[in-house]
Amino acid sequence: MTATDATTRDPAFRFEYHPATIRFGAGCADALEDELEVLDLKRALVVCGATVGSTPEVIDPVREGLGDRLAGVFDETTPDKRLGTAFDGLDRLEAEDADVLVSLGGGSSLDVAKAVSVLAATDRSRDRIAEEFAQTGTIDVPDDPVPIVAVPTTLAGADLSTGAGITAAPDSGLVDEELGGGISDPGLMPTAAFYDPELVATTPDTILAGSAMNGFDKGLETIYAAEATPVTDATARHGLEKLEDGLEAFGRGDRDLAVYETLLEGLLLVQYGISRPDGTTLSVVHAFGHGLRDAYALQQGVAHAVVVPHALRYLFEREGVDARAGLLADALGVGEAADHGAAVVDRVAELRDELGLPARLRDLEPVGDDDFADVAETILADGFMTNAPPGLDPTVEEIEGVLEEAW
Repeated sequence: MTATDATTRDPAFRFEYHPATIRFGAGCADALEDELEVLDLKRALVVCGATVGSTPEVIDPVREGLGDRLAGVFDETTPDKRLGTAFDGLDRLEAEDADVLVSLGGGSSLDVAKAVSVLAATDRSRDRIAEEFAQTGTIDVPDDPVPIVAVPTTLAGADLSTGAGITAAPDSGLVDEELGGGISDPGLMPTAAFYDPELVATTPDTILAGSAMNGFDKGLETIYAAEATPVTDATARHGLEKLEDGLEAFGRGDRDLAVYETLLEGLLLVQYGISRPDGTTLSVVHAFGHGLRDAYALQQGVAHAVVVPHALRYLFEREGVDARAGLLADALGVGEAADHGAAVVDRVAELRDELGLPARLRDLEPVGDDDFADVAETILADGFMTNAPPGLDPTVEEIEGVLEEAW
C-alpha cells in the first residue's frame, strides 16, 4: 500500500445538486403538517413496512405530526421492493386521493414510495410498464412525479438520492421471471426529509448496526470515487468524523439521544451531494454490496460490513490508483500513520467489529465460495463500478480474489 495519494485527478468539476428541504432534531416529526402546508400539499399517504406500521413508538409520532393531512397508512413494503407492491400502493394512493407520499422506515420503503410516485404520474397501462421493466430493467420517469417526504428510521443513507431499486416476481402476474432493476431521475429527490433521532432510537440495534455500515461506506466512497468534488470531500470528511464518533459510542452500548443525533448528523453529511443529476459518488463497495445481496439475499449493510476492509485494501494496493488513502486517514483520525491505506483498513475493521457485525463471508448463510466467479462478474458489471477511483481497471479475477479474501 502507498502512504501518499496519487495525483491523477482532474481538478475541474461541475456540481449541481438540489437536495430535499431538511428538518433535523428530536421531535421534528411534529412539524410534518407545517412542512406540508408550506409545500401546499393536502393529503399524505404514509408508506412503510408492517413492523413500522404496527409499532406505536414509530407510527404514532408521524400520525400526530401529519394531523389533519394524514390520508392513510400503506404498510405493505418489504425488503424485496416489489413492483407489485408499488402498484398496490398506487391503488391506495388513488383511493385516498393523496397528493404526497411520506416514506417512513428504511431504504426499502423509500424505494417503493418512489416507484409509486412514478406510477402515479404516468398514463401507461400496468402491462406496458411491466413489459418496459422486463425489457430494460427500469421505468421511464414522467414529468411531475408525486412529491415524497422521507422520514428515515435507519442509517442506510438513501434519503437524499434520486434513484431507487425495484424488483419484480412472477407471482405478481406482471413478469415471467424474477427481475431486478431500478429507477432514477432528478424528480425523485424527496421534497423534504425529516431526521428525528427519537424515531431512529426505536429501531432494533441489529438493523441499525447493519444499516450504519451502508451509510458509513457512502462516506468512504464519496472521497475516493471518480465523481468526487471538493464540496463532497468536505461534507463526507466531516460526516465520517461524526459517524465514527457515533458508531464508537453505539458500539460501547451508549443509547443516549445525543448518540443518535451524532449518527444522524454524520449520515446527513456523508450523503449530501452523492446523488446528483449528472452523477453519483457511490462506487466499488456498493457494487460489491449489490452483487452479494442479489446472489445470496443478504442484508446489504451486512454484506458491506464483511467486504469493505478487503475492497479498500484492494484499492490501496493497486499501482497507479488514486484511492485517496491520505484524505480518508485524516477523516478517520489515523492521518499520522506511516501507511495510510493500512491504517484506514484497520480502522474500518475496528468499527465494524465494535458494532458486532460479521467479519467473514463464510459465517453468512447461505454464502458459499463455489460460485464467486459468477458473483464477481455481476459486481464488475454493476453501474457503480464506473465510479471507481482513477487508474483502477478491475478484472473478474481480481474481484473474485477480494471475495476469496473476505471468505
